[in-house]
Amino acid sequence: MLITTPAIVISSVKFGEADLIVKCFTKTEGLKSYILKGILKSKKGKFRAAYFQPLTLLEITANHKNKGTLEYLLDAKVSRAYKTLHSQVVKTSLVLFLSEILRQCIVEEEKNEKLFDFLEQAFTWLDENESIANFHLLFLLKLSDFLGFYPDTSSMELPVFNLEEGVFQNDVTTIYCIQTNNENPLFKKLFGINFDELNGLKPTKKEREACLQMLLLYFQLHLQGFKTPKSLSVLNQIFN
Repeated sequence: MLITTPAIVISSVKFGEADLIVKCFTKTEGLKSYILKGILKSKKGKFRAAYFQPLTLLEITANHKNKGTLEYLLDAKVSRAYKTLHSQVVKTSLVLFLSEILRQCIVEEEKNEKLFDFLEQAFTWLDENESIANFHLLFLLKLSDFLGFYPDTSSMELPVFNLEEGVFQNDVTTIYCIQTNNENPLFKKLFGINFDELNGLKPTKKEREACLQMLLLYFQLHLQGFKTPKSLSVLNQIFN
């Protein structure tokens, strides 16, 4: 089946001497994997390896057999060229972290246009803005909504958040309960805001790190097989 669709590069892995296996989240077909033969050696081919850096926004044409095997790209062009996302050290560290997150979160071959639109808008914002120290925190919280385990905010005035149940409550009942008012005050401040409002948050380094650890644990409890990204240590060094 011949398709043309917007796509976001999730990952690319070298295969053999000159090939790449690229995983893309497409708007119309969901998650797809493609093999690009000879791309790392050929200088005259239609594709450039630079097109397939993590989180790149593409417009692709592909032949999908939909048999659970690697598909083939017929054409690919960058739909929006990033200005800073792949060139600034802080942002490239964030890109690695976010792509690791998405590799673990997007595993089903089914389309989710709302998730695609969110990712496209989020990465565009990240590229265009400079005050990004809290971006990944709000990104993770908003991402949980598209994955089906956004916290229940109906009792958000209560002081304890139960990570297993995803609810706010009065008392600590398990080891997965966090006192949000004093142990993690930043967490509640993320609710109900958009990326443009992140500048209004002025957490300490300790508060930012605690909130990130809490969000990653939340993902571990709600996504089978989710592991702490290897790039976390680099991210902590950048922001701390």
